[in-house]
Amino acid sequence: MITIPDLQTALLDLLYEMQDAEMKLIIGGGFGIYLKTVHVRGLGVKTLLQEWPEPRSTNDIDLFLRPELLIKPAQLKPLAGAFDKLGYQPVPGAEKYQFVKPGPGGVEAGSIKMDILTGPQNRFEGTPVKTDNRRARPNPSVGIHAHPVDEAPTLEKGLLSMRLNGKLSSGESWQAGVFLPHPYTFLMMKLFAFSDRLDDADKEFGRYHALDMYAILATTMENEWNKAIRFRDQYADEPYVMKAGSLVSRYFSALERPGMIRLRESPYYRAGLQLDEFISALREVFPANAEGN
Repeated sequence: MITIPDLQTALLDLLYEMQDAEMKLIIGGGFGIYLKTVHVRGLGVKTLLQEWPEPRSTNDIDLFLRPELLIKPAQLKPLAGAFDKLGYQPVPGAEKYQFVKPGPGGVEAGSIKMDILTGPQNRFEGTPVKTDNRRARPNPSVGIHAHPVDEAPTLEKGLLSMRLNGKLSSGESWQAGVFLPHPYTFLMMKLFAFSDRLDDADKEFGRYHALDMYAILATTMENEWNKAIRFRDQYADEPYVMKAGSLVSRYFSALERPGMIRLRESPYYRAGLQLDEFISALREVFPANAEGN
């Protein structure tokens, strides 16, 4: 079974191999939420909600690349080289943007998976990068593609810089800088992911995405919340932001809505979480609009 320390070691190993590249990666997904939780707890600052859920387990790491890295792909050669040196293999059908490092029992047992993602497809208009719904392909090719995330128009805005400390596989202590998405961006991505998986039994009906949304808001610091409100106003006419308001209204606007039911079904849910406050904050940052009513 993959543990959070395993993921931290895997990421540090990757960053160690890329230490001369000066390429800072944006870490999303469940592991990114875990890193944010640890970071904020270490700061000891006040956050939007006082009651936090237990961090959930995960066996993968979402690595977000700034679109500029794909537009000028020579910068990505160290990342491709690091995957190769560390023994990662391409995932069939998702070659060049999903990589897996087999565990002692093979690919399915104890493996670590890394997904490569980037910002919306429209960021690549007028560039050599070819995109579709599945992947962004740099030109010339350097062995790295990325899955475009259209629901992340603010991917590069308000990033949180932090230091990741831990042990390499060699046992040596190491630290490196990474970035975490702004809570507004994180919420957008998790909200759309929940919508996509609401009826998918293989993805736990989106329960972990609903819980992640709570964790993101719970660990939001005051300055981040203020910036989220500015993003709300600045991007109010952006189609995916308008759709986000619709999804919140449909799934998270009251305790009996499907998203709130899924959240309470999560094995990481516990009594005492501030559900009313969560609903209120979510509706404030992604208000209902004409599309959502």
